[in-house]
Amino acid sequence: MDNYQWIGEKMSEKQPLMKSYDRNVNYLKDRLSVDKSFDIINLDLEYADRRMAMFMVDGFVKDEILHYIMKLLSKLEPEQLEPDPFEKLFKKHLPYIEIDYEEDLNKAGDLVLSGPTALIVEGLSKIIMIDARTYPVRGPAEPDLERVVRGARDGYVETIVFNTALTRRRIRDRSLRMEYMQIGRRSKTDICLCYLEDIADDGNVKHLKNTLSSIDTDGLPMAEKTVEEYLEGRHWNPYPTIRYTERPDTAAAHLYEGHVIIIIDGSPSVIITPTTYWHHLQHAEEYRQKPFVGSYLRFVRFVAVWLSLFVLPLYYLLSAYPDLVPEGLEFIGPSEAGALPLLVQFVIAELGIDMLRMAAIHTPSALATALGLVAAIMIGQVAVTVGLFSNEVVLYLAVAVMGTYATPSYEMSLANRIARLLFLIVASIFGPAGFVIAITIYLLYLAQIKSFHIPYLWPFLPFDYRAIRDIIIRAPMPLKNRRPSFLHPKDPDR
Repeated sequence: MDNYQWIGEKMSEKQPLMKSYDRNVNYLKDRLSVDKSFDIINLDLEYADRRMAMFMVDGFVKDEILHYIMKLLSKLEPEQLEPDPFEKLFKKHLPYIEIDYEEDLNKAGDLVLSGPTALIVEGLSKIIMIDARTYPVRGPAEPDLERVVRGARDGYVETIVFNTALTRRRIRDRSLRMEYMQIGRRSKTDICLCYLEDIADDGNVKHLKNTLSSIDTDGLPMAEKTVEEYLEGRHWNPYPTIRYTERPDTAAAHLYEGHVIIIIDGSPSVIITPTTYWHHLQHAEEYRQKPFVGSYLRFVRFVAVWLSLFVLPLYYLLSAYPDLVPEGLEFIGPSEAGALPLLVQFVIAELGIDMLRMAAIHTPSALATALGLVAAIMIGQVAVTVGLFSNEVVLYLAVAVMGTYATPSYEMSLANRIARLLFLIVASIFGPAGFVIAITIYLLYLAQIKSFHIPYLWPFLPFDYRAIRDIIIRAPMPLKNRRPSFLHPKDPDR
């Protein structure tokens, strides 16, 4: 525990262990507010004719381990601790793996709040820290947002130690680094910086460390989402420049490429950095199928995502400007105009979809089917029947929504939804010319975004033929053993 790094706070003034046992115990009692918090436990013990005190947080300790340690201590005789009580106790009579010592009372108190147990022994100049902590945790089930037909069914959970173990299980490489940090003056949230030292670029790792070290906040109430705002910096950019995953196999694949992963305690999502636009359009399912099938699935996904962006404004333009309709596609356009203008129909429908999504999040699973029936029949069908919406509006909106849900990255789908709404408004106000200008500005905006000094649209800007080929076509795994050049990996072709 001596190698713990404290981030996001100025180190509090050290309080060395005092010579008086009673003063040390009283100091920790006061610092941890034992009398004011029912879950802070202080045990006053006496073993081998020495007074001892344990400090722990109820619910954070493994009872059976502490019972076993206390049982061993109760069998000690005074002469067994001589001539050096600390060395005898620390190295011989406390047979536990995760054990350390601390000489600073303030730091020991902070560690207790993180889970370890502090043992103060009369006559010892050091506090023994027993890391027998445990956290409430759910099973590593398959993530809802990243399901696959075939593949592993385990997913990250809210406990950092479990998540590091799931990652190391897939990467048995001696160069895998798990660097521990803490962020938050008050929350002291545990964070792990994970990367392959033999592959990852030292500059990327150093940049991330410096960025995390500069975070100065009380705590991380939203875990990875709070850290994201500090990492990205551009708070009004709707497009994500970092990627989330709850799948250990996806995280492992990115580590092999040279990415750096941030694991945050309290969150089942890990952060993958740096990433480009195309990383948010990839899915594990493409690599769980044969290369040809995976390439087909990727192509369908790309088409769905771009339809979600452009199908509604294009339909609006072809309906509002019949001269633009190509020969043979005269059927495009509303056969019966609704009671409301076409733009208003689209805007109301878009807002209605978002309202439905919010309602689905807050609806218990047992009632989700009923909510879908209400939305589809009582709202959608009735709206068409009374003439509020035209049938074509419902059809093309459904195509756009399917494209939105086909987007692997939830953050990317939300950003595309906002862009689609802006395209609709521009097309309705400025017509075809305005729509073309809007698309141009949109592409220029994406081109100027950077993810940790890396162009967002790489490998299109700057151009890299081999990387573009790997994006469009899912290459066979034996040929996919090369790493993206933008990551500056130490061994790009091995």
